[in-house]
Amino acid sequence: MSQLFQAAKLKALALQNRVVMAPMTRARTSQPGNIPNKMMATYYQQRATAGLIITEATQISDDSQGYSFTPGVYTDEQVKGWQQVTNMAHQQGAAIFCQLWHVGRVSHPTFQRGELPIAPSALAPIETKVWISDDQGNGKMVDCIEPRAMTQADINRVVNDFAYAAKRAVEAGFDGVEIHAGNGYLIDQFLRTNSNKRCDSYGGTRENRLRFLLEVVDAVIKQIGADKVGVRLAPFITFKDMDCPDIVPTILEASKELQARDIAYMHLSEADWDDAPVIPDDFRISLREIFTNTIIVAGSYTQQRADDVLNKGYADLIAFGRPFVSNPDLVSRLKEKIELADLDGATLFGGNEVGYTDYPNYVQAS
Repeated sequence: MSQLFQAAKLKALALQNRVVMAPMTRARTSQPGNIPNKMMATYYQQRATAGLIITEATQISDDSQGYSFTPGVYTDEQVKGWQQVTNMAHQQGAAIFCQLWHVGRVSHPTFQRGELPIAPSALAPIETKVWISDDQGNGKMVDCIEPRAMTQADINRVVNDFAYAAKRAVEAGFDGVEIHAGNGYLIDQFLRTNSNKRCDSYGGTRENRLRFLLEVVDAVIKQIGADKVGVRLAPFITFKDMDCPDIVPTILEASKELQARDIAYMHLSEADWDDAPVIPDDFRISLREIFTNTIIVAGSYTQQRADDVLNKGYADLIAFGRPFVSNPDLVSRLKEKIELADLDGATLFGGNEVGYTDYPNYVQAS
């Protein structure tokens, strides 16, 4: 049998298989307050045959949002809403981690009470837009604007916000949290030379550019324990104006520090478009030599590609994104080699049950 369907361990957590539901923004929260709801609980329950679910990116504070209707995990109402989700996932046997993010410059004053977004440096991302919607779900893509550079007080506050959100996530029933440090958002902005032009202890050298990430990780570990912490990184992704020539060695250096902290896992977000760069084997080999705890990979994986990476020992778990949207029974479809259903791209963000919880499993469709 394929390793993909074999049970696995994630620290003390027993996983029913090596299939991970990747974090995917779906923008279905209740308003006001960006509160997870019963519809979201149903959505995750339908897909909880995965060994591990990583939720959609979730705000850690009022100023960490960049898109309409994305959830938070820092108010009592949000925590109560997430408890519905974690209960449903656990009933079906899945472990579930909450992905925590701060978007940094990938935002707009609409989400900042009229103030400028914050970032390592006052540099607007070129050709980067965010989705802003009214209460009726009528939205549009809007250009990001120039942010303001973070002060030391801002940095300290955001580090504390990550730790507080991690604490609230565990209270909501999550098995752990994933710190989003990739895909052009705030922590990734600190890691890259093209978005981080700081002249203080957070900019310039690799050691300095890694400082913010490691301060966040250390604060979260102190709050909930290293065995409940994962980190997502994106070494080969350059969208949102994030083409940095030093990012790969920076991430390998980060891997050494994360292994030393004995976190639960590292999650690599790989480019998933048609002409995306192929991840070189030498990078995968170097990473595995450095980071010996669980590695998750995500990026247009088929079962064949998943088996290849698992058999070579480059990764331990495989995350699937868009296939999980239209195939709530993805695990059984892969296992039984059943054709996958196509998703409706027009219903990915915002809206109601249509294109969210109404995708049938294979038996229902038959």
